[in-house]
Amino acid sequence: IGQKLGFRSGDIIFGKRRAYQRKLAVADCDGICSAHAMVLRAKTELVEPDFLPFFMQSDMFMGRAVDISVGSLSPTINWKTLRIQEFPLPPKAEQRQIITLLIAAEETIDSHLRSQHALQVARKVVVFQSLANLASRASVDGQVTMRTVGDACHQVTDGTHFTPTYVPEGVPFLRVTDIQDIAIDWSSAMRIPYEEHVELCKRCKPQKGDVLLSKNGTIGITKVVDWEKEFSIFVSLCLLKPKSCVLPEYLREVLRSGFAQKQFARRSKQGTVNNLHLVEIRECRIPVPSITEQKRLISATKSFDDSLVAAEHAIAGLRNIKKQLIADFMQRSR
Repeated sequence: IGQKLGFRSGDIIFGKRRAYQRKLAVADCDGICSAHAMVLRAKTELVEPDFLPFFMQSDMFMGRAVDISVGSLSPTINWKTLRIQEFPLPPKAEQRQIITLLIAAEETIDSHLRSQHALQVARKVVVFQSLANLASRASVDGQVTMRTVGDACHQVTDGTHFTPTYVPEGVPFLRVTDIQDIAIDWSSAMRIPYEEHVELCKRCKPQKGDVLLSKNGTIGITKVVDWEKEFSIFVSLCLLKPKSCVLPEYLREVLRSGFAQKQFARRSKQGTVNNLHLVEIRECRIPVPSITEQKRLISATKSFDDSLVAAEHAIAGLRNIKKQLIADFMQRSR
């Protein structure tokens, strides 16, 4: 009981551990939170309640929060230290004007986020329905066949099961945390010696045109290898080398779709983390239509992806504008 903190609707819940993660939310109900957070409530004679959360999102506040955190493994803010920190605040009349602008920016961002979510849902529905239609045609249409992933690929394997030697400079070594649907986070990838990379390639050699599939922890993240750069992979990633009957981009869409994900969910071993075995990936059944139909599905998904990228850029731009507005207001208050 002593480790819980009560909050009311409208209070700010602020993550006091690892402040650099900038975790902050306004409660929309009454409740309790763990001691990993602290609850703040505006003194209305000094600050507008709607202004305080915007102020706490500013670089000025967050920078100070990081500076006063103590501890190396899990830096934590002490309330006794935070409560005596002094910051410049604009007059309450100006705070109300700022709130109007920032709420308008927030609502615009929310609108874009809703549009982005609608696009994501529509994309999933289009792909799932297309694959379901192809699967239903397989029994009556000779142009569509149902195959296992193992039959549609020359090779289905995973990365090394042993942790290699990490070095500051070397060949990139990708783990499940390094791949995303849109891009590879090369900056976070570990590096291994070239000699170890050559040895690992004897069993698992990624090449342009292959498909990566996450199989441990987060299952179903897929990426077509569309670059020439050499790299190796860890056991958390599966490497698929599609045969000529299957385009890499089509295989990627099938593996990330609900059509395949439902099969993976039934087959995955669930312990502390999800774990999908190679045999279960190989046994996943997928519809394989003509190359022309595969290209048609790929083209449809690309249209969605272009719109999603545009939406992401718009949201990022609006967030930067909001961040700059907060910074400008705080600078003027000095």
